[in-house]
Amino acid sequence: MQNRYTGDIGDFSKLGLLRALRSAGLSIGLNWYLTPDETHNSDGRHVNYLYQDEYRSCDAELWRGLRAIYEAGERKVCHMEADHILKATFFSDCLDFTGRKKAERTALRSQWFARSLAALDGSDVVCVDPDNGLVVPSALGRPKENKYVLPSELAAYYAQGSTVVYYQHKARRKDPFYTDQLGDLLTSGSFPGATGLALKFRTTSQRYYMLIVQPRHRHEVEHAVDDMLSTAWGEHFCRLK
Repeated sequence: MQNRYTGDIGDFSKLGLLRALRSAGLSIGLNWYLTPDETHNSDGRHVNYLYQDEYRSCDAELWRGLRAIYEAGERKVCHMEADHILKATFFSDCLDFTGRKKAERTALRSQWFARSLAALDGSDVVCVDPDNGLVVPSALGRPKENKYVLPSELAAYYAQGSTVVYYQHKARRKDPFYTDQLGDLLTSGSFPGATGLALKFRTTSQRYYMLIVQPRHRHEVEHAVDDMLSTAWGEHFCRLK
């Protein structure tokens, strides 16, 4: 996540899902995986939805809240940390690797992640929102690794008792590539008893939300997702097999 993305359609989809889980009685923790704003592209421009009734019908309160942030020119994640947008525990420390060598990056990330574990401990659901999603081999140990979540980090949140949701950017690959990644996590031994659930937001800038579900949360999560897909959200989200 970068501050410049605040209020775009990605936030609308992510927060809509988390609000649905919250409505099912699950407490929410959100690690933005905040990184410094970049300037080499125009990402974050997907805000036309804020002026389209088809999106307002999904969740009018959320739609109005994000529109107000955008129109006020307050595109920072802190402005989305309000109960009328999402009642949750937030972790918004920035993971900044600028100018740091590999050993420094490793130590910095370890300390940053330990703080996030402490901050979000006790949340029924922890959502992580890295720019790109699950780490790829070419990013491991590199300066851009902060744009990804590590499997060990997902496992640590799960070990604390949380159902874990991770954002996954859709690149030039088909759906099975990403659902297979989720399947590999579930069979790795790091998530005992977990079941997986994959959602695709298929409108405008496509993306996935992958859920690693604790056994004790399975009923509430399934019910929340089914209820959400039965509303106007079902025009934009689909559940993958």
